[in-house]
Amino acid sequence: MIRLLLAEDQAMVREALAALLGLEPDLEVVAQVGRGDEVAAAVDAHAPDVALLDIEMPGASGLDVGAALRVSHPALKVVILTTFGRPGYLRRAMESGADAFLVKDAPAAELAAAVRRVLAGERVIDPALAAAALAEGASPLTARERDVLSAAGGGKSNAEIAAALHLSHGTVRNYLSTAIQKTGARNRAEAAQTARNKGWL
Repeated sequence: MIRLLLAEDQAMVREALAALLGLEPDLEVVAQVGRGDEVAAAVDAHAPDVALLDIEMPGASGLDVGAALRVSHPALKVVILTTFGRPGYLRRAMESGADAFLVKDAPAAELAAAVRRVLAGERVIDPALAAAALAEGASPLTARERDVLSAAGGGKSNAEIAAALHLSHGTVRNYLSTAIQKTGARNRAEAAQTARNKGWL
């Protein structure tokens, strides 16, 4: 029996997915959580074979959780599920060592097949997303530019961003200016939105 952990913040979606996967004769959902920061404890408590992680969750994103699990539980297979087919998300998931990246509107049988394939050592990627990621290319933003732009998108002032990220006011201004240029935006809010839409943040 393949043991699954399901991390999804929308209770109705989580319960529906658990019910559908539970119909498979060789799959068992042994744990369900609604927040990213609850995953590690659930993994320790239930020892799943595969973690199915939504990208956008409170507490921690599925991408961050997946990257942490790769270090803390290297044998655990990580499948990233998303509503948003953003090429940048796919690239970041693959860079963090995810074993699969699928959109949630795929049929349950396809998800079950993907679980079996990753346990057999394969990497499974939604083909339409893979093509889009190749066409889009890599994110032009550096890790620091992403941090600053992400904070700016939350409405923080330059001084607040500088304090939160332990940077000087001038360095924050320079990072924001570069990020605005790279995204082709007119201002920081537009740059953050563009980067988010492409899955770079």
